[in-house]
Amino acid sequence: MNYLEYFETQRGLKALFIAQMLCVLFFVFDAVREFLNLPHEIGGFGVEILEFMIVFVMVLSMLITGRQLRISREKTSNLQDKLRAASGEFNAMLMQSFEEWALTNSEKDVALLAIKGFGIQEISTMRETKEGTVKAQLNAIYRKANVSGRPQLISYFVEELMNDDLLNENS
Repeated sequence: MNYLEYFETQRGLKALFIAQMLCVLFFVFDAVREFLNLPHEIGGFGVEILEFMIVFVMVLSMLITGRQLRISREKTSNLQDKLRAASGEFNAMLMQSFEEWALTNSEKDVALLAIKGFGIQEISTMRETKEGTVKAQLNAIYRKANVSGRPQLISYFVEELMNDDLLNENS
């Protein structure tokens, strides 16, 4: 492991934080020393030598932190890509199931809204239909999907998501 990889570990990040904290403490001490007009030497060392070392550590720390930010952005981007792929797979899985169950377009819309968690009244308002129509469509969906209600319908898709094939495709 090279020194840059070391700073990708928990231990390395802690060491980097401690180095930054010591640098800040030194500059606070130096400001207080100047304010109180104390001597410019500490234990035989000129403060300038310590300041140079501190600046070197801070520049190195800044470079490592910049690298960590770049790595974090790349990881975030990769995770977002995987999430989009998983979302696309989930949508494809929904549509495939809806086709297998021979749902009408209206039933597909109602099923999607029900899976998203909307209630009967909300679905009827969004679709500008009567609640009785939504109830009838939900009953038809449950019958065609061979489930007893909304919890079982949602459970069906959660189980499909947990399927190793879908998880492995997006890894």
